[in-house]
Amino acid sequence: MNTRILLITHAPLAQALRECALHVFADSADDVLALDIYADESPEDSLARASALLGDSAASVLVLTDVFGATPCNVAQRLVAGRAAQLVAGVNLPMLLRAVSYRHETLDAVAARAVVGGIQGVMAVAAAPLQNQNFRSFHDQDHHHHQQ
Repeated sequence: MNTRILLITHAPLAQALRECALHVFADSADDVLALDIYADESPEDSLARASALLGDSAASVLVLTDVFGATPCNVAQRLVAGRAAQLVAGVNLPMLLRAVSYRHETLDAVAARAVVGGIQGVMAVAAAPLQNQNFRSFHDQDHHHHQQ
């Protein structure tokens, strides 16, 4: 049985991440669930929607949320209590794709792989040019000016 993955984030991130995952893994629709938390919704209502989304399933679930300490994470913490579940905050697309890729493994393994995927997915690709610097090009004609 696959580990289910539940995204609980500020709206509209959860649904958007789910759609990205389904674009890559079209066969994962039953295993990747999304719950967007709206600003005007009470945490109790959000928790009720999350519980309804999972149902009474005994399947293991990895819950991915966006910001530790924010309402979606707080709702997720209450949701996973007493379940075969793990919670990871700081979700990004590489984390989700890694979790979906390995959803057939144990819950602990999927959670560990998700964290590694999230970390490895963040990298500086190209350095931006320095702003407001007085660098002189090699071809400047004023040879008597020296920067100090």
